[in-house]
Formats: sequence, C-alpha cells, structure tokens
Amino acid sequence: MFDHSFFDPKYDRTGTGAIKYRNLPENTIPMWIADMDFKSPPAVTDALIKAAQHGIYGYGDTDDEYDTLILDWYDRRNGWKIKKEQILKIPGVMFGVAAAIRAVTEPNDAVLICQPVYYPFAKIIPDNHRRTVISELVLKNGRYEIDFEDFENKIKQEKVKAFLLCSPHNPVGRVWSRTELAEIARICLKNGVYIISDEIHSDFIYPGYNHIPIASISNEIADRTITCLSPTKTFNLAGLQAANMVVPNKQLRIRIKKECVATGYSHLNIMATAATKAAYQQGEEWLEGLLQYLGQNVALLRTSFPEDAPVYALNLEGTYLAWLDCRKLKMSPSELDNLFLSKAGIWLHNGHTFGSGGDGFMRMNIACPNSVLEEAIERIKLAVYHLKGDKL
Repeated sequence: MFDHSFFDPKYDRTGTGAIKYRNLPENTIPMWIADMDFKSPPAVTDALIKAAQHGIYGYGDTDDEYDTLILDWYDRRNGWKIKKEQILKIPGVMFGVAAAIRAVTEPNDAVLICQPVYYPFAKIIPDNHRRTVISELVLKNGRYEIDFEDFENKIKQEKVKAFLLCSPHNPVGRVWSRTELAEIARICLKNGVYIISDEIHSDFIYPGYNHIPIASISNEIADRTITCLSPTKTFNLAGLQAANMVVPNKQLRIRIKKECVATGYSHLNIMATAATKAAYQQGEEWLEGLLQYLGQNVALLRTSFPEDAPVYALNLEGTYLAWLDCRKLKMSPSELDNLFLSKAGIWLHNGHTFGSGGDGFMRMNIACPNSVLEEAIERIKLAVYHLKGDKL
C-alpha cells in the first residue's frame, strides 16, 4: 500500500511557472484551478529524469507499448475494451473537443451543454463558429440531475448536432449512473446527435460509485461517440500536455484526425510520452493511495460544511473539485469573491463562471495536503462567522 504521508508535505510552487500561484496575493491559499499540490508518482519523475539525461530532445512518437498500457488501464479500471486503432494522440482534451466539434458539425450548427459545467465548453463552441444551446442541470435534494425532458426538447427545437458531455461532471461532482448514460444515449441516437465526452476526471471516483464510459453502453452509441481522456489530471501532469481520443467509428476518426492535422499538430513530445507510460505502468498504487487521501479531505469538508450551514458542501461522487452552496449568504458573485479572497484568504473559482445555475456557488479544489484544507476550512468559518455573527 502506498504511504499516505507522501501527500502530506507542502511545496513552494512560486517561481515554477505554475498558473495556480501566479499573481497570488500574500497569505492566500490557491484552491481554484484544477491541478494538484501533490508530486506525481516517483516513477514518473524517474522516467522524466532518464529522458532528460539522454540529452537529445528531438521529434518523438508513441509506440505499441504506449497503446497497450492505455488499453490495459481502461479495461482494468472501467471494463472498457478499446482497440489500438481507435486511439488518437492529442496535446490536450480541449484540443480534442475542438477538433471533434469541427469534424461532426458545420458552422452555425447547434452544440448542447448542461450547465453549470466546465467553463471552456461555453467558449470553445462559439470560438469554432457554432451555436451554444444550454440545458440547465437541476439540483434535487443536494444532487444534480439532467432534466431529460428539457434536454430532448432543446435538441429537437434547436436541431442540435452534438452534445458535450462532462463525465464525471465538473464542477458539480456527479458520477453519472448507467441509467442516466443510457438515457443520454437513447435521446442522442434517436435525434442523430454526436456525443463528445470529456472523461478526464474518470479516475477520481469515490466508494459507492463507478465511472462508466458512455461509449461502452452499446456499439450503436460508441459509433457516434468521441471520448477524450488524459493521464494529466490523474497523475498531475497537466503541464506536459498529453491526451488521447477514443473514436471507434473509422470514418469519424479520419475526419477528426484531419482536423487535428489542419492545426499543424503531429505528435506528442518525448517527455509527455515518457511520463504517460511510466504513470500507467507504475502509478496505480500511488493513485489508490491518493484516492484514499482525497477521501479523507472529502469527509472533512462534508463534516465541516453540513447541509444546514451557511456554506454547504455538496456530496462529491467524483473529481477533486468540491461544489460549495453559498446561496444562504445571499451574495452576488463579486461579493462572494470578496468574502473568500479578501476576507478568508482563499482563492476559489466562482460558480458564476460555470454558466447558468452557477450563481451562489463556489468551486473548491481539495487536492491539497490535509493540513492545508484544515486551514482553509477554519479561514472560511471565521470569515462567515464575522459576516453572520454566529458560528457555523
């Protein structure tokens, strides 16, 4: 079993180019952007050092071992059978999402998203000259659901051609059930809609839940699904830029590859390849230790901010991004920013950023040492105590 103390140290990331710490006000805890304050698996560091010591950093490419490691990983962890020829290598998930949008739609076609959702979704659609259509998630008894009646009505009314699925969902932390995924698949198949599924957080699943790739539901839905995956969230490698797309439909795969090539992109860099192989080959024990450690953070957050508190932490089924319900404070987005950043000294991501239904919420990255989360919780409690005049 991996030693949990590996995740306890605090590291000074200032001066490293880390976006998370850039322009950080003094004595502020950054808990906004989705990268972790943990070192990657030791095997990854060793692989990068070995690659660096070689001293020649020319053009590189993946090999059969790279593909086999990916196939084995998703088969072992999700029971998903992928074939080597179905994999396309890309520098990042959003790069792949953009290429997929261009491949399956035409300019001015409608693309559906379920907000609140990862905010680049709402930007990448118009940036590629498509129309954004929103079906808002519904919060019921502290858990978000898809309004399938609205979902299908929007698809029919707006003649939607593609749906961007976030699975597990960022920022609300849902892990979609097989029943929910099957209903998404049914509606999309019925209406000729392609599914572009961002499954970058699929390795962050907590006990009692299971990630099911939507492409694994049936051959019919796999034929109309583009799945975007990456080791970067799982192993904290975002700065290395490595991702993969799984596209079972051969003709669709050719179209997407053409869109990727049109950008001037060709191959992953040698450092990204070395890190990815090491992570999938030797990083699983590290990941299991990490999930247990994050589970402690989830429990601490939920205990600290129960449902009857002014700030309420919704149950986290997947991801390491907590969704805090602050609506009882009756504050505007700018007022919430001021409360958390200026008063509490915690840099969170405002729910307003994630679109429709996000007002009154804040997203909190809890992928940090337990001690850092404990301090952040106490700061928030103190700030709200002064605001409300009573204790949480």
